[in-house]
Amino acid sequence: MTDPFCGLLIEKLPNLRRYALSLCRSGDQADDLVQTTVERALKARASFDPASRIEAWLFRILRNAWIDIVRKNRVRGQELDYDQAPEIADTTGHQGDARLMVSSVMAAVDLLPDGQREVLLLVSVEGLSYAEVAEILDVPKGTIMSRLCRARNALAGKMGLSSD
Repeated sequence: MTDPFCGLLIEKLPNLRRYALSLCRSGDQADDLVQTTVERALKARASFDPASRIEAWLFRILRNAWIDIVRKNRVRGQELDYDQAPEIADTTGHQGDARLMVSSVMAAVDLLPDGQREVLLLVSVEGLSYAEVAEILDVPKGTIMSRLCRARNALAGKMGLSSD
């Protein structure tokens, strides 16, 4: 018999890794951050409300763990190793155009301020609601909406698209 909590946790590992990678920009650090998140989630599982979405709860744990790492790194410095975008192939196996587009978008996303990038990825990639992101980041929902709007407009400008 499988523990439902562990099943949910395992199901969300790819989402956690994407979010971790967006924060620390290093595959190795992202893996360590996800591992820390899972450990903390397992220790704190009694505080999880099954009536709520586990994503928001896990992302909040991950973000808090990231904040802890950033605070530690202020003292000793931080190494950054940005991983390449994953291979993207269309049905014919051609990768050139898709890789170029992904690289361009990721480069533009990387230029966004941290707050905007974080909100953009949580809403657009992870599919979280504004309220969930506001809870994760511990800011008002209006701030999330504002950051997301600014992030989308800035990204459109960086990509040479109309932001209308």
